[in-house]
Amino acid sequence: MRLLIVTQYFWPENFRVNDLVKEMVKRGHSVTVLTGYPNYPDGKIFKEFLQAPDNFSNLDGAEIIRTPLVPRGNGAFRLLLNYLCFAVSASIWGAWKLRRRQFDVIFTPQLSPVSLALPAVLLRFLKRIPHVMWVLDLWPDTLEATGTLRSKKMLGLVGKLVGFIYFRTDLILAQSKSFVPQIKKLAKKNAHVEYFPSWAEAIFDEQDVLPAAEIAAKEPMDFNIMFAGNIGDAQDFPAILKAAELLKEQKHIRFLIVGDGRLASWVSQEIVRRDLTGSVKLLGRYPLERMPAFFKHADALLVSLKAEPIFSMTIPGKLQSYLAAGIPILAMLDGEGAEVLRNNDAGYVCAAGDAPGLAAMILKMTSLNRSEQEKLGAKAKALGSSEFDRTQLMLRLEQRFNEVEYLA
Repeated sequence: MRLLIVTQYFWPENFRVNDLVKEMVKRGHSVTVLTGYPNYPDGKIFKEFLQAPDNFSNLDGAEIIRTPLVPRGNGAFRLLLNYLCFAVSASIWGAWKLRRRQFDVIFTPQLSPVSLALPAVLLRFLKRIPHVMWVLDLWPDTLEATGTLRSKKMLGLVGKLVGFIYFRTDLILAQSKSFVPQIKKLAKKNAHVEYFPSWAEAIFDEQDVLPAAEIAAKEPMDFNIMFAGNIGDAQDFPAILKAAELLKEQKHIRFLIVGDGRLASWVSQEIVRRDLTGSVKLLGRYPLERMPAFFKHADALLVSLKAEPIFSMTIPGKLQSYLAAGIPILAMLDGEGAEVLRNNDAGYVCAAGDAPGLAAMILKMTSLNRSEQEKLGAKAKALGSSEFDRTQLMLRLEQRFNEVEYLA
């Protein structure tokens, strides 16, 4: 199969599409990736890319075609410019670079912004081949929930853009079951929409991993709660820090935050302001490949989302990796993600935004003996294997690529 993947974000940026590309090449498919210059999340083009761009033109046998773009920078205007630039540049530059190339399927993993799918829509039209889109972020709902866009008129225009893209997609995959009705509503046709969740990358199956040297070894009575991933508005860090404040006198409890994002500076300032420097550690961003080493220090893994309708429809992307690690999970979220954990007894769950509830769950988990904690971790791993198995999901995606038809 000749597969064209259109994505604004790609290696050396850390996204699950990297793993997907490697796997499709491994399965014998010809894979071409149309993407931009790497600049996420810092907002600056990666220095190593600027120094030697040819070193980033191939990933495990997949050809990479990069289109120029304005880096994200800082502030809303630069971010908007970045979004628009990729949509326009990849449409023009991509169409030209791929003008004599033949493909069987176009695949778009749709994160923010939804406009990143526009080049795929154009290439679908030019090449008369099917387009498959994996909806990982539901627009315009996410924009409204995060306060990024408040104007009802503008939200309506974004909704029309989303509908335009959905209407020109032959198969839409939804990262959660709750997304499906909303996608069908926006598609305004009998769209082929089906549930297709994320998986954990293969690296989380590795057993012989040494603990990360960046974290000091803990004492036997210490309890480490690790948050890994994006530090943004959606993750509700005000509630996380409030829970840390409530537990400040529990000197054996530490919050370890591995990641980066637009709120990282604010979180750093709040740690000092709230006198949490002894219990909350910001460790910075590390490559995905290092995460198993950091997880070795964790007694529990924390996942959280704000109390908004759109987030209750979401299964957080980090959840699958957490499950694969086989470590007890603390979840402060609503909806589908919470239910899958509750139904499988794979961790402790409280409502989104419930800082006292999170603090209470942490105290409850710290009271468990080692054997009880290991049983919780084993249930988490079993859930990951049964519901989010990487091999089965890759096989299913491969089958969908083979079956999808272009709907002219």
